[in-house]
Amino acid sequence: MKRFRYLKNSEETGINISPLIDMMFLLLIFFIVTTAFVEEVGIDVQKPKAASAALLEKKSIMIGVSEDGRVVYGGKEIGLNGVRGLVARLLTGDDRPVIIIADESSRSGVLVDVIDECKLAGAKKVSLATETE
Repeated sequence: MKRFRYLKNSEETGINISPLIDMMFLLLIFFIVTTAFVEEVGIDVQKPKAASAALLEKKSIMIGVSEDGRVVYGGKEIGLNGVRGLVARLLTGDDRPVIIIADESSRSGVLVDVIDECKLAGAKKVSLATETE
């Protein structure tokens, strides 16, 4: 009588999930890199409505003008005197448009002064943000 001996394999078979985890991290990195981040101005404004509103480039410099005449960039008040230096610094080697997000009840004098400062800093495209009707 022959005896058969069954040897158990010390390695258990299973699914290796390391490549799956690597692929998930690669997809996560891909989506983070390709997502366009929208830069907020830092104040709440009620934009005026316009029938001729159009979409502009995502890579733009956004400056806010509040109802009481404060000039804001990136959540910090820069004042009218800080606009020219800020725009000149952000335009180095780049021709990005400047978008002014002004409250519809802000004074037009402050708005014209901000546009002037942007133009004097070298901005070729200065636009006003509006909502479509």
